[in-house]
Amino acid sequence: MKRLLREEKFMKQAIKSAKKGLLEGEVPIGAVVVYEDKVVARGYNRRAKLQLASAHAEMMAIDKACKKFHSWRLPEGCELYITLEPCPMCMGASLNARVDKIYFGAYEQKGRSLTAQLAEANLLNHKTEVVGGVLEEECSSLLTAFFSGMRQKQKEEKERKKCQAEGNAEKTAENFVQNEI
Repeated sequence: MKRLLREEKFMKQAIKSAKKGLLEGEVPIGAVVVYEDKVVARGYNRRAKLQLASAHAEMMAIDKACKKFHSWRLPEGCELYITLEPCPMCMGASLNARVDKIYFGAYEQKGRSLTAQLAEANLLNHKTEVVGGVLEEECSSLLTAFFSGMRQKQKEEKERKKCQAEGNAEKTAENFVQNEI
């Protein structure tokens, strides 16, 4: 059996958090904050449940870690593991909280993340190191399966509504014919 690298071990924990979100019907993205080789905070997407645009996995994990350390600045050495490349909002929060290193699994496919640019910009008097592609295939497949399933459900719902509409049209025509007789 292959021994997991340190980064893979913690990414597995982020994947576990993502799966928790999946069980709640959320987009399966998970995150963990690691300090001194221990997971100190976990988060997963909660946007649908909380109806908050900012309820991303990273934001949840960072907020919990800040509460744990009683500071908006995380201690030196904190790392963030995320199953998907962070968006600009989450990169900003990571920089603001002084996360030293970010590891992510799947790359954001639409190029909207700006991860590398924000990590190096020194906008908040802090730079962070970013490593992408940790357990990329496993992280990507979780998201791909979720969105494929969601598209299939939408297709089935559309078809169901179409059948209902056609059924109602037939009933209306039958009623019209019966009323004419």
